[in-house]
Amino acid sequence: MIVKAKAVKFGNNVDTDVILPGKYLALTDPEELKNHAMEGIAPGFASKFAEGAIVVAGENFGQGSSREHAPIALKAAGVRCVVAESFARIFYRNSMNIGLPALECSGVSTHVIDGDQLSIDIDRGEIKNLRTGETLRTEAIPPNLIQVLNDGGIMEHLRKKRSHR
Repeated sequence: MIVKAKAVKFGNNVDTDVILPGKYLALTDPEELKNHAMEGIAPGFASKFAEGAIVVAGENFGQGSSREHAPIALKAAGVRCVVAESFARIFYRNSMNIGLPALECSGVSTHVIDGDQLSIDIDRGEIKNLRTGETLRTEAIPPNLIQVLNDGGIMEHLRKKRSHR
């Protein structure tokens, strides 16, 4: 799976309350949630990246509550992948569960600037910065999780498995 898009860079300790402020937790429609993605730190985020984006961040991306709304809002807003130095474990798991690829890559925040065009080979764990020509490597996502991502998330994956019985 290859993902290409423009990088949108954030710092360390980006929590779920800035990814999707708590006052929007009553919303359930991804189309409504996308309008509030990153509202706590980058108002108007969704309108700027309708053609797609790759979020690049520092340490501990997605810390805070276990709300699944945060990765849903990012995905609905056009985020194709999140690459960070490290993730809060529950955010990482929620992202994979809804079909939003999340890659941990040491040093990524020092090798990418806002607006860089990135090409990510998720199967191989390679992040290529098309501006600099540099390729960063990270641990590849295991094949079983790649299948979950390809199927659009864990619920779709389970539906497909059930229908093939």
